[in-house]
Formats: sequence, structure tokens, C-alpha cells
Amino acid sequence: MTRVTVIYYSVTGNVQALAEAAAAGATDAGAEVRLLPVADATNADLEWADVVLFGTPSHYGTIAAELNRFIDGTGKLWLAGKLAEKVYGAFVASASTHGGQETTLVNFSTIFSHWGGIIVPPGFTAPIPVPVHLQSSNPHGASHIVGLGQQPGPLALDAARYQAQRAVSVAARLAVAPALTSVDDTPTAMTG
Repeated sequence: MTRVTVIYYSVTGNVQALAEAAAAGATDAGAEVRLLPVADATNADLEWADVVLFGTPSHYGTIAAELNRFIDGTGKLWLAGKLAEKVYGAFVASASTHGGQETTLVNFSTIFSHWGGIIVPPGFTAPIPVPVHLQSSNPHGASHIVGLGQQPGPLALDAARYQAQRAVSVAARLAVAPALTSVDDTPTAMTG
């Protein structure tokens, strides 16, 4: 069974609603799920998971400080190689259409790349018409525009569910893939 950890930071409940939808999507896909506000999450929750999904509000086009502090505390796991070979994704809420959603999600991609993770965005792969995609998300991750206090509606929640289901599907396929063979790490092999 694929194990999924969904870690989020939410002040107004918007990102929490997306996180709950993502957790439901992962559960529907047959995964075992841990849904955690960042204040309750630990490095053990990352190590346990095959899939990790992060949710954040966009703060000036980047990850909320509370979630970033958690990520900054993963150095020992990264150094031990315990964050590599996992599937990662992220979702976001912002105040406006151009409120930094894509830059926030790209910031996550940089982190996941450093960890050696496998980034699985939703892209525009859901079986819905492209105009619906353009209303409900972006290719980097599920998203919601808060506007004047609007809670995530069906399109945003469906996007979060779909993103989690896609991540679980990819992780399940990776679980049966043969492991990589190690590379000879001698200087002559690297300069070769």
C-alpha cells in the first residue's frame, strides 16, 4: 500500500480544505494517509511516506515561513538520502489570480530536486476540458484564489483530489520498478 503524507499550513482554512481534498483523493486511490498541519508534522512523517504533498498559502510568491521552517529542518534526512526516490507535489492558495501561485509551486520544485525527489505535478492531465483546467488550477499544482474570502469550490477541491490520485498512481508504478544500481564513486569513474 502506498503511504502518503499531506503536510499543510493554513490560517483561514482554505489550504486546509485543499489538504483534506488531497488526503481524500489519496485515500480513494488506495493509499494510507497522514494528514498533518505543519505544527504537528515531524521528519518521521516524511521518512514514512512514499508520497509527500505540501500545501501552503502564497506569501509574496513563496512558501509560508511556518512551512519553510519545517522544510529547513530536514537536513539530516536529506544528508542520509532518506528524502530521495519519493514522489512529491504541492498545492497553494493565494489572494488573487496573480498572487504568486506558480512561483510558490516552483519554489517547491527546487526543494524536491535538491532532495532527489520525483516531482509529479497535475499538469493538464485530468480528463476535463482545458478551459476547466484554466479555471481551477495550473500545471504545477492544485490551487485556489481566495479573493474576498471565497472558500475552495468544487473545481479547486477536485483538482487537489486529482493531484493526489495521480501522485499515488505514479508512486505505485515506481514501487515495482527495478532499483537503480549504484555508481562507482571513485574520482576516475567521475572524470571518465
